[in-house]
Amino acid sequence: MESILITTSATITTDAIKFAVENNIDIVFLDKFGDPYGRVWHSKLGSTTYIRRRQLEISDEPEGFKLAKGWVIQKVENQVQLLKDLKKNRPEQKEELEAYISDIEDLKTQLEELEGTLEGKRNSIMGLEGMASRHYFEALNFLMPDDWKFNGRSRNPAQDGFNCLLNYGYGVLYSKVEKACIIAGLDPYVGFNHTDNYNKKSLVFDLIEMYRVYADRTVFNLFSRKQVKESFFDEIPKGMTLNREGKAVLITAVNETFEKSITYYGRNIKIGNIIQFDCHRIANNLIKK
Repeated sequence: MESILITTSATITTDAIKFAVENNIDIVFLDKFGDPYGRVWHSKLGSTTYIRRRQLEISDEPEGFKLAKGWVIQKVENQVQLLKDLKKNRPEQKEELEAYISDIEDLKTQLEELEGTLEGKRNSIMGLEGMASRHYFEALNFLMPDDWKFNGRSRNPAQDGFNCLLNYGYGVLYSKVEKACIIAGLDPYVGFNHTDNYNKKSLVFDLIEMYRVYADRTVFNLFSRKQVKESFFDEIPKGMTLNREGKAVLITAVNETFEKSITYYGRNIKIGNIIQFDCHRIANNLIKK
C-alpha cells in the first residue's frame, strides 16, 4: 500500500496514522471533488538543498526551457497514442479519429519547433497545449456513448459524469505526483510552465500533465465497458459530484491501471511506479548524477 485516501465524512485514529507514517504510507485528504487539500507523511521525507537550488536556477536556463517543453510534448504524445489505440477497434470511426490525431500532431510539431527562453515562450507552450487538449477531448467525446456525451472539460463542480470521474482520477494522480516530488527531493512549489503563484504547488501541476492519460484511459474504459451507472453521481448546486459508490469503482479501476507493467526507458515497470521513477530521474539530471 502506497497511500490511504480519506474522503468526506470519514475518520482515522491516531494509531492508524502512526502505523502509516512508520511504514511510509502517506495519508491524503480529498474534498468532495477529489482534490487533495492535506496530507500526512513521514517527517524525514525531504530533499537536498542543492536539488532545490538547482531547480530554481534552471528555470532561467536553456535546459529549463527544454525540460518544460518536453513535459508538454510528452503529454501530447500520450494523448495521440491513446486516440490511436482507440482507433484500432473502431474502423467505422477511423476517418474522424485520424482527423483529430492529425490536428493534434500538427500542434505537437509546433511545440517541438519552439525555441527561446521559458520566460519568453511560456504562453506559447501553454497555448499550444490547450489547443491540443481541446481537440483531444473533442475526440473522446465523439467516441463516448450517446447517454454520456460531454461538452469539454468542467471542474469544481463537474457538469457531467465523464468529467466527474475524470476530476476525481486527476485528484488521485495529483497526490501521487506530489509525494513523488518530495521523495525525490524536488520542491513541489517551484514550477516551470505553471508560474510560482503563492501557495500553489506549481511543479506538481507541471509534472501531472505527463500522467493524466492514465486517468483518461481508465475513465474512458469504464464508460466503453458500460460499467458507469447514474447512481455513481449526486447532484449539487451548479453541477454534480462523485458519491461513495462511484469513488469505489473508480479507485479500484485506477489501482488496476497502476498495477499494469509497461516497458519504460528500457525497463519493465509498473505504471504506478513511473511517476516516482521520473521524479528521481529529473532530480538526478538537475544535479547531473
